[in-house]
Amino acid sequence: MRNYKDLLVWEKAHRLTLDVYKITFVFPKEERYGLTSQIRRASASIAANLAEGCGRRSDGEMARYVQIAMGSGAELSYHFLLAKDLGLISGTEYETLNSGIGDIMRMLSALSAKLRNVSAT
Repeated sequence: MRNYKDLLVWEKAHRLTLDVYKITFVFPKEERYGLTSQIRRASASIAANLAEGCGRRSDGEMARYVQIAMGSGAELSYHFLLAKDLGLISGTEYETLNSGIGDIMRMLSALSAKLRNVSAT
């Protein structure tokens, strides 16, 4: 069992989730159960899946949760684009958020490769 708080990628995902909550706080009330909820859930899902994977018994199981986190990251990336195109976030906010999710996705990909190599041996 690993401690998820020791993972830099988890820390970055958690910080991004906190930023997402701040940014979506000002979204229109009619989006509360729509895009606001979707963005928040996808964002929190990245860190939550890393935490759950760390609680599993094997590297193979951990790798599975990293893949799920990557799916949530891809979903979140699209939601950021949609929010920008709908005028809910500025271009600057979009660039910051998109850069953050890009960094996290690269880190998840590297972690996934590392776990595959470890479980293959």
